[in-house]
Amino acid sequence: MGDFMNNQVQLKAMKSAFFDFINSCKDFYSVPDINKELSNVIQRELAISHVAFYPYNQSHSLFPHMKSFPFKLYLHKFKAGQAFWNHKDVLIPVFSNGFLQGVIELKDFHEADLCADLHEVSKVCSNFYSYCLEILQLKLKEQKNEKLYLLTEQFHSLMNKDDVLVALIETLQNMYTDFTFYLFLSHDNENKNHLPIKNLGFDDQDDDEMAMEAFVTGKALFTSHEQKKSTALYSPLKGKQGVYGVLQVVAHDSITINDQDRNFITMLTNAAGTAMENAQLYDQSKRLIKDLQLINETSHRLNKNLRLIDTMNYMSKRILESFEADEVGFYYKNHNKDIQIFPGSTSYFESEEVKVYINYIQEKLEKDLEGLFLGDITSYLPNVPYSSVMAVPMVQSDTLKGCALVLHKNPYHFSFDMFKLLQSLIHHSTLALSNSLLREELETLVKTDQLTQLYSRNYMNSCIENSMKIDRQGTFILIDIDNFKAVNDTYGHQVGDEVLIQVAKIMKNNIRDHDIGARWGGEELAIYLPHVEIDIGIAIAERIVKKVKENTSPTVTISCGVSTWKAENGKNYDQLFSRADKALYSAKNLGKNQVIVQVS
Repeated sequence: MGDFMNNQVQLKAMKSAFFDFINSCKDFYSVPDINKELSNVIQRELAISHVAFYPYNQSHSLFPHMKSFPFKLYLHKFKAGQAFWNHKDVLIPVFSNGFLQGVIELKDFHEADLCADLHEVSKVCSNFYSYCLEILQLKLKEQKNEKLYLLTEQFHSLMNKDDVLVALIETLQNMYTDFTFYLFLSHDNENKNHLPIKNLGFDDQDDDEMAMEAFVTGKALFTSHEQKKSTALYSPLKGKQGVYGVLQVVAHDSITINDQDRNFITMLTNAAGTAMENAQLYDQSKRLIKDLQLINETSHRLNKNLRLIDTMNYMSKRILESFEADEVGFYYKNHNKDIQIFPGSTSYFESEEVKVYINYIQEKLEKDLEGLFLGDITSYLPNVPYSSVMAVPMVQSDTLKGCALVLHKNPYHFSFDMFKLLQSLIHHSTLALSNSLLREELETLVKTDQLTQLYSRNYMNSCIENSMKIDRQGTFILIDIDNFKAVNDTYGHQVGDEVLIQVAKIMKNNIRDHDIGARWGGEELAIYLPHVEIDIGIAIAERIVKKVKENTSPTVTISCGVSTWKAENGKNYDQLFSRADKALYSAKNLGKNQVIVQVS
């Protein structure tokens, strides 16, 4: 038999070479790398002049581009685990998890040199191949999980539903070039982004039926079509509140959608569905704010600029006086359906005892919007301190908005005429009360940036304009966080937001209470210092530049542009901003992390 495999030396050398390959591959390797190493080791360790490896399993997801398999005639032998001599060639099968993966061909080999124990060679090669494929599968899964995480982050950073769909389709088309993708959507789309959209309906076509079933059930479906020689996956775009469409994935000819790809695509569409839902809620919230801003402008006219606490204090005082009541209070349901007490209510409405009244009355008012007039409520609620009760709902557009509750210790203290008068008073005051409440909430929303808790740009603009009317001078500082995009790209947008908050806190800690710190837009911030000369403004800006570099994590720097105005030189807001903007631009160009001044 020659020295081909008289002993275990060559087998041991093969195992050692395979082990060295696995141990040295710290980076990602591919199936062609495994095939090449398999051939090289056999050629080197067994001293074979020509070795070739032919992969077999064409449907395997790891083999997207296969060479033709020339040994189909001998498949029954290979699958039985037989290695054999064929003319001048030796054919050795390689397995993984019991399935044939390929055949090693030793060409121009004489029968006299053939070793009797080819089974051991096949076993060593199969063990190596199985281990490498297992590691490769794990690495591919890890890569897909990481990609899924990054894509989910990307989806949730988008605030437009169409952008989410574009990102989903582009991602899948790049990852799976052999598949075709369509979107079944539940409503008409203008399809401005040239997406592969189909209308979701109740047609008799198989595609429509499967898509509708996936849409209604919210479950992914998989089907095969023998006549069309295709398989298809229907994965719903699902959020917590509903299903927003269905993704159709079609694989033609001999290509299949394996379980791993199905799971990945399903998870990706779930993430896209949640992102679409968030984008829709974001659109709704923007529309709500827009509507509330319109209401706020109208309420200023209706209420003659009365603040909520002033309106409620006036109402409480008038009711206490007119009805000789012991306690009066107003409550409403907020957007979370929680009961909240209006300011101006008497102190009893801040106690726990009042909840007994509110819970009982609220249940009655939700059934009947006419109100509640009780001479002695102790018949229903024993051991409560106040017997006489008048409760009048605040109704707007046939909806219960809140309630005015008037109490007295003595039973039957209030007359029915008092109740009718209270009804009339509340009826004519409900709009004013609602408008005052909305204006209170909107004023806080409009003048405050929710992330940094600095003032808004509009509020700062109005402060500067007012200052120019009554003051003699002022200094304006425009601030930009250097390389902020790199912070977002490196650490993520959440860390970017934290950096903005840190810089905003440093700003607030280094200016006076009546100075104005604002978020100008994006990563740009601004400070207005009324009555302050330019030299003091520069000192403040330089102090903030130093503090930001020393006290931010991750460390960032800022650039500042400073400008000033004086009454004797004219009052022009646009010029004040323009000079600060030019100074900031110069600070950026001169190396950042510095203060530049432009006074004219």
